[in-house]
Amino acid sequence: MSVEPSLSSVSSGSATPTKTSELTDTLARPLHDLRISVTDRCNFRCTYCMPRSLFGEPYRFLDREGLLQFSEIAHVTRISAELGVRKVRLTGGEPLLRPALEELVALLSAIPGIDDLALTTNGSLLTPEKARLLREAGLRRVTISLDSLRDDVFQGINDVGFPVSRVLQAIDTAAAAGLPVKINMVVRRDLNDQDVLPMARHFRGSGHVVRFIEYMDAGNLNGWREEQVVPAQEMLARIAEHWPLEPVDQARFGEVAKRYRYVDGQGEIGIIASITQPFCESCTRARLSADGRVFTCLFGTRNHDLRSLLRAGANDDALRSSLRLVWAARGDQYSALRATLPRSEGASKIEMYQIGG
Repeated sequence: MSVEPSLSSVSSGSATPTKTSELTDTLARPLHDLRISVTDRCNFRCTYCMPRSLFGEPYRFLDREGLLQFSEIAHVTRISAELGVRKVRLTGGEPLLRPALEELVALLSAIPGIDDLALTTNGSLLTPEKARLLREAGLRRVTISLDSLRDDVFQGINDVGFPVSRVLQAIDTAAAAGLPVKINMVVRRDLNDQDVLPMARHFRGSGHVVRFIEYMDAGNLNGWREEQVVPAQEMLARIAEHWPLEPVDQARFGEVAKRYRYVDGQGEIGIIASITQPFCESCTRARLSADGRVFTCLFGTRNHDLRSLLRAGANDDALRSSLRLVWAARGDQYSALRATLPRSEGASKIEMYQIGG
């Protein structure tokens, strides 16, 4: 039987926290996920993340010394796993710009306690050989960004003339290598919102999951305005009008996407509604920037420098203690409180390209 699609049909509290660690923050949220940015560089200039006007040739990205080494990333991840982290996602910038990324994947996949290791990429550098190497090293899943199936719109968004066909090819490449694929689509009013239905139609029955994401006010550079947001409920209703949907229970506490499956059995979609349906109360994510700073919120303004600790020779106990203190003091609720916060509160948010989405 079809269920009236509604974001409230699947409560953010429909799954309860699993006791993976005694470590919780001030709102009793456990540490479960670690998102690791391996580079601040990207070969796209997407207008909602790295607009060309600000990230042109003169812009100075981190040099090699500024980046965490693979061994340092693995060290932080191992300690994080001891504190409860079970899921790791590699991000950027564009993570495949980091040479020999499969070597890092191999290090991380060998860490006890890490049950899920994923990658978010724009797909431009995902060759069959690279996909095979990543899969053999222990990568479990891939998320590929694709904001439109129309070349003119997509090339306008990525601002480097990269065609849709090559992203679709990357999706096929990942699947052929045995990597399950999700597709992320950031939806913005009067830019690509008319592509919601074509995107749903294209991937129905493909075995891939499209996640429709509300345009977020991450960072300070994209000129975000609330009227540009297409509410998740509107996106859901558009799709359900053509193909009835029913809600799917969360697999675990802390999932950000509300899941819906097609009643006719042709797969499922996800809706990420950070603006209209904040999920701060169940957020279990810490973020590690490419230069070794820990952020406890995508919209964070404060950070904690682990690179200096690592390079000063801090032992495991010191690193563990630092991470414990950071998480135990965490009280972030930016999305839930967005409407009540003074404008200055978000004036120095970390940029999305520095810590991934």
